[in-house]
Amino acid sequence: MAVGLWAMLKTNRGTVGGFFLAGREMVWWPIGASLFASNIGSGSFVGLAGTGAASGIAVTVLETNGLPLLLVLGWLFVPIYIKAGVVTMPEYLMKRFGGKRIQIYFSVLSLFVNVIMRISVDIFSGAIFIRLALGLDLYLGIFILLVITGIFTISGGLASVIYTDALQTVIMLVGSFILTGYAFAEVGGYKAFTEKYMQAIPSVITENNVTLHPECYTPKADSFHLFQDPITGELPWPGIVIGMNLVSVWYWCTDQVIVQRCLSGKNLSHVKAGCILCGYLKLLILFVMVMPGMISRILYPDEIACVVPSECEKYCGISVGCTNMAYPKLVIELMPDGLRGLMLSAMLASLMSSLTSIFNSSSTLFTIDIYTKIRKQASERELLIVGRLFILIMIALSIAWVPIVQVGQSGELVQYIESISSYLGSPIAAVFLLAIFCKRVNEQGAFWGLMFGLVIGLIRMIAEFAYGTGTCMFPTQCPKIICGWHFSYFAIVLFTLTALVVLGISLMTKPIPDIHLHRLCWALRNSEEERIDLNPEQYGQEEAGDQVEGGDDPEIPEESQGCFKRIWNAFCGLDTKKGPKLTKEEQAAMQKQLTDTSEKPFWRNVVNVNAILIMTVGVFYHAYFA
Repeated sequence: MAVGLWAMLKTNRGTVGGFFLAGREMVWWPIGASLFASNIGSGSFVGLAGTGAASGIAVTVLETNGLPLLLVLGWLFVPIYIKAGVVTMPEYLMKRFGGKRIQIYFSVLSLFVNVIMRISVDIFSGAIFIRLALGLDLYLGIFILLVITGIFTISGGLASVIYTDALQTVIMLVGSFILTGYAFAEVGGYKAFTEKYMQAIPSVITENNVTLHPECYTPKADSFHLFQDPITGELPWPGIVIGMNLVSVWYWCTDQVIVQRCLSGKNLSHVKAGCILCGYLKLLILFVMVMPGMISRILYPDEIACVVPSECEKYCGISVGCTNMAYPKLVIELMPDGLRGLMLSAMLASLMSSLTSIFNSSSTLFTIDIYTKIRKQASERELLIVGRLFILIMIALSIAWVPIVQVGQSGELVQYIESISSYLGSPIAAVFLLAIFCKRVNEQGAFWGLMFGLVIGLIRMIAEFAYGTGTCMFPTQCPKIICGWHFSYFAIVLFTLTALVVLGISLMTKPIPDIHLHRLCWALRNSEEERIDLNPEQYGQEEAGDQVEGGDDPEIPEESQGCFKRIWNAFCGLDTKKGPKLTKEEQAAMQKQLTDTSEKPFWRNVVNVNAILIMTVGVFYHAYFA
């Protein structure tokens, strides 16, 4: 709270650029820490440890996929976004393709994904912790967390979010390292851990006097392999390495939550260094989240590895399995007083860092890409207020979705998140990659490709929700042609089909002239020519911005305000004092600074060497645990 309030008072939040992009003044270490904290919420602690307990270390690959994609983000995507001068990803799509339907579709889909895959998952996983640690009711715990989180998101803007993220990353890492030490000490070291995990089976393996098949309750033979069998593996390696990397383009390179952090960077070298720092932090996940989850199964096999529905109901209230309890159980049972409090604060910090990031980015999307279509003359003040109110609507929808999260993908949170990503993210990844690297792609191709991908993805997703994903005891009744193949393989097919539809329709329709594409795609990224936007009217804010700057806005009277009103405006960053109106030359200079991607040669070489180094470390890491 203290850091959030400090950032809130220190930074300029009274403009859209200040509130949503932290004034583009961020340096590399808060960017890297915030990228990591936004990606690793309490859902990751709970979900990664849970899947580790269920199937071994292979789930780590879903996280280390971020290594190459963080470099793709910093070196290929962010320079285009900065040169394009955009704040949101739908805004980029509107500049690149023209029209409004792709921008609005992408905004609505992003908000839908935030509700069903991010906020609800984080709320649910945080509530598991609170229920186990404090004995509070699930929804009372959720309410308390949301109040604290909401205060510094609604008031502080992106700068507040990024600085609190940086602090919480330190808390999370220190707490999780200490817990890892305690866990390995309890189990007897690494060698004992590898032996005992393979013998960690629950004592109750019969239901109605029928003994279950051994594969339902025994750890898999390849539990200590990063790359599991392509056919029988719970996380088959070709799908995870190829399919989930394609999907990860959507998450790491086009997602508002992630990209917004990079767009706040002081310059491109700081952005790249932030991406590298986040990559190094992601290498720690195997040791501080996945392995502790596996140790939890060794220490508490009856609870964590339960397979009989009645037993699981008894331990965690969900019949499909209790693996999500693996990490919280370890914290509550293993850590001494004081350290247990530190670890609980780390969990709540990670939950809040994820929620603050998502709330800030969701309000940005709604305000700039949807609300301004409805209210074209909205003043800057109105946009800031609407963005904050929208956060409350997101919270209500997310809480309503929590019961579905509880039972998705046999109760394994990470699998639930990745499967939803595959069904909804693959088409977006295909369109963004083609938008940046193939200038021949046009609006008709992109739009109908997205629609095709959405329909195919929703068919699989709705079928899974309707039939359930099944358990070892009760296989799903979903038709084999729809659900009979792993979601990561489905992602490869959906990505490929979407790309073919986009290219096919684009080649059959008129291309977009180069005059509309300068600095919007890779081939024309360094063009100095003037670009004529396909939509000259951006999002109705130019007129409003001039109006506010000139001091003619009828909504903001000039007379003195009461004490309470002044305090409220200061808290929300709605300072009504007008600065001197900028000249056209000053406005042009400011715009040039915001779209500058130049780097000092020395620092450019430093980040390039570090990029090669982190990829080398990544290759060794995968080869060693393969």
